[in-house]
Amino acid sequence: MGIFSGKKKGSNQALVEQVILENYQRYYRLAYGYVHHADDASDIVQNGAYKALKNCQSLKQPEYAATWVYRIMLNECFTCLRQPKHLSYEAVQEGNGAERGGREDHYMDVDLQRALDALDDKDRAIVMLKYFEDKKLEEIAQILDENLSTVKSRLYRCMKKLRGMLSEEDKNRIFSRQKQIIE
Repeated sequence: MGIFSGKKKGSNQALVEQVILENYQRYYRLAYGYVHHADDASDIVQNGAYKALKNCQSLKQPEYAATWVYRIMLNECFTCLRQPKHLSYEAVQEGNGAERGGREDHYMDVDLQRALDALDDKDRAIVMLKYFEDKKLEEIAQILDENLSTVKSRLYRCMKKLRGMLSEEDKNRIFSRQKQIIE
């Protein structure tokens, strides 16, 4: 029995390592979408990878390894968001309008980001997984451990909320950019 469980752990560990390495950038984007800070996003992914490798023997169905790791990463995001924030001097200066080292992210759509931040964590996870990570609704349901119909209805409500939060100008700019990406 001990020999068999060791083989299972070894095969699960190799599988989990492979999944983490193949999807590292996706996990980072997911974490960054929640915390909006590069260092925190890196910490989340590293902690998630550590927990996934440490607990790989608890993976019962290897075919769901990717979903299992996504769930761990989401839980790490939620844990980070629940922790009290410690502000650095740079963060305070940035909040007051001072430029940090003269760098500015020109690619971030601030209005859309604010609207996403207004959603609750699970709703934001659905939108981010669907539109930023190109996950199918079935995969999202597995990752969030929800029914497919629940995910569909929550996605519909989230999109309705987002449309209501954004001005017409913002909607036109965002949706025209989305059409360009699709084409």
